[in-house]
Amino acid sequence: MDIRDAQLLQKDATINKLRQENSVLTEIVDNLRKQLEKYTNNDRHKRYYEQNKDKVKENAKQYLNRLKTENPDKLKEYRHRAYLKRKDKIMKTEIENPIELQQ
Repeated sequence: MDIRDAQLLQKDATINKLRQENSVLTEIVDNLRKQLEKYTNNDRHKRYYEQNKDKVKENAKQYLNRLKTENPDKLKEYRHRAYLKRKDKIMKTEIENPIELQQ
């Protein structure tokens, strides 16, 4: 009986330890999520892009021009990927809303 009691006490102790560790980790995760909310998409980001729309567009143009000279293969890859996405989007809309052919 003493061995069983000792084993049960040991199991209870490990279970309690794991529960405490779990609660501490969930608190840490919650705190990190709250901190992350500050930096993810919120109204500040939207306001920034609305106020600095021209600056953002100009920076994008400069990036594309720099990419043309430095790495044209990467630009070709970007354009090909955009083409494939447009093609998929058109195919999805045609499947969802089929246009009936008139005879």
